[in-house]
Parts: sequence; structure tokens; C-alpha cells
Amino acid sequence: MHAATQGLTGADRAFAVAIVSETLRWMVDLDALIDGATAQILPDDVKSRAVLRIALAQLLVLKSPGHAVVSTALPLVDGGPRRLVHAILSRAQQDEWQLPDRATLPLPTAERLAEQWSLPTVEAAEAAWSAPPPIDLSFTAEPGAEEWPDAVSLAPRHRRLPRGQAVEAMPGFKEGGWWVQDLAASLPARLLGAGEGRTVLDLCAAPGGKTMQLAAAGWNVVAVDSSAKRLERLHANMERTGLSADIVQGDIRSWAPDDQADAVLLDAPCSATGIFRRHPDVLHRIEPRQIAEMAALQTELLARASRWVKPGGTLVYATCSLEQAEGEDQISVFLERHDDWVIDPARTEELPAAIAPDENGFIRTLPDMLAADGGLDGFFVARLRAPSG
Repeated sequence: MHAATQGLTGADRAFAVAIVSETLRWMVDLDALIDGATAQILPDDVKSRAVLRIALAQLLVLKSPGHAVVSTALPLVDGGPRRLVHAILSRAQQDEWQLPDRATLPLPTAERLAEQWSLPTVEAAEAAWSAPPPIDLSFTAEPGAEEWPDAVSLAPRHRRLPRGQAVEAMPGFKEGGWWVQDLAASLPARLLGAGEGRTVLDLCAAPGGKTMQLAAAGWNVVAVDSSAKRLERLHANMERTGLSADIVQGDIRSWAPDDQADAVLLDAPCSATGIFRRHPDVLHRIEPRQIAEMAALQTELLARASRWVKPGGTLVYATCSLEQAEGEDQISVFLERHDDWVIDPARTEELPAAIAPDENGFIRTLPDMLAADGGLDGFFVARLRAPSG
């Protein structure tokens, strides 16, 4: 995405992001239309297929004027099959091509989700993938109902708004009373409750959504992340919201705190398959190999983070992944190796009304949850209790 928008600003950048996002979101279906219109199947990696994908995304999804799409597409295949590209784009307009009601998932992703969850989960994922998600806001304090008359509240300190608004232009952005954060992403910090001056390590913290939640809830936060660039965003977010945290750049595979903390929140690096609605590229590029690599890293980080919890303290583990290998399986392995730790089950009253803990007390959000209200990102969250010493 960065390469596609480098050097662009404002409306041009937003339009380029929309083109790339919708091309990735509908790519399986766009390819089916292209393949149905050619005598010979175009190789996946040829420029003409890429140009047709982005042009058809503009025509069929973004509803750009046909003449503008053709005039910008043809120069991209100079020296190549211009006549073929022109013919297919002309046919798409003459025959009024249509995309299906739901964007089709890449087959390996659909098979993996069906195996782990169910066919209805695949269908729900396709429905969720077919449009960008709404905008969720988290607040430093509960806003008044009159402040956001067009918003829906699904949890304390939360409001949901329709997609399509410029975040920086929304009321109160400069004043810093809120930040953008999917409702599912707010669940890990919600499980830690009020801080009352206690200390929490927020590991892999940038860009800072959970750090801000914890600081607003009265925790003394030590926010740790290895990326200097991402920490710049965390610093900016903390400055805008007026919240405070001790921010540390460090790789938690080698970094360690001076003292144990009352609580640790590990939002572990993962495949990110749960945030496919806003990052449609993940379902095209994530394969079993990457999932296995992430799972191995998570096992290492979870074991390491557990050493930094005070006796009787709390460890919250979370990933924005739909993969059981990065969620349920991680906790099973951890508890097998640390049999003095126990699950501290999430309670219904701690969660938004439409979200319930599973039979183990974990939180697992899937694409079919809150579908009528705009859906959720895919997350796994577990709360564990350290031995009392």
C-alpha cells in the first residue's frame, strides 16, 4: 500500500488507497471476469492482468467514469497488449459486468477457515470482506449522548460511526478525547479493568490504542515496542490525547523490565488475518508457513512475558488473528508448560452485550459476530493468573 501511495497527498492518496484496497478485496472475482473474457488465461504476474484488475475495480466497485478508467489504464500497458486491455474494458462496460454480492475469499483462506471454524464462518467472512468496516472510536471518558447523535454505542467509552468520514475532521479530534480503535481491539485492555495506580506492561504497544485505554483507566503504563517508526505514532497519540505512559523502545525477546508488574498485556505479533476487512492484502499473502513462524514467536514471547508478572498478577494475551494456532493452541501449550498458572475467565459483564466468553473463558471474535451492526475484527483474548508465590 505504501508503494502505491508514495508521494501522494490528500484526495489523490485516498483514491489510490481505495483502488488498491478494492482490487485486493475483489481480486478473486475480478480474475474470474478477466479469465472468462480471454481465449488464453493470462499469467498471474503479467502487467496486463494487474492493469485489468485495478481498472475493473474502478469501474465495478468505485464506479469511476469509463472514459477516465480507460484513458489511465492504457498507458500502463504501452508496449504490451493494449488492444486486449481496451477490448476487455469496453466489453465490461457494454455488457454491464457485475460482481457477485459477496467478495470471494482466496481458496486457501476459505479452506483454512472452514476447517477451523465452519462454512458459515467462511460465508460471514466473505460478507465482512465485501465492504470496508465502520469507524469505531474509543474514548478517554464516557461521552454524552448529545455529543455523537449519529453514533451507536456498543460498549462503555465506545461509539461506532458509518464509514467514509475523514477522521481528522471529526469533532474533538484535536482535543484528543478519542482515538480510532476497532471494538474487538479494545477487549484485551477491558479485561484489566481499572488500574488504580498499579503498573502494567503493554508489550508490542505501538501505535498505542491499548496504551491509551490503560492510561485512561488509571494504570501506570510502561509501553514497549521494537519499532522506532511505530513508536513515533504512539508518542503522537499520547500527546494528542493528553495521556501519559513510560514509552520504551525495545525488542522483548532481549529487553526485560527492572521489576515485575501487577499486570502484563501482550498483544503479540501475529498473521493479522483477523483484520482482513481493513487490510485485505493479508488474506492473499498469509500462508501456513507464516502462521507457523508467528506461532513459534508467540510461544517464545508468552513464556518470556509471564516472568514479568508479580505473584498473583494478571497476564492478558491477545492476537488479531483468526488462526487457532495463534490463539487457543498458544494457551494450551503455555498451560502445559506452566501448570501453576490458571485461566482467569472473562466475565460477561466485562464485555459488550453481543460478545460472550467461550466455554474456556476466552474471547474469540469471528466474522459473524455483530454482523448486523457492522461486524468486528477477528481477535483472540485470554486472561491468565500468575501463581501467588
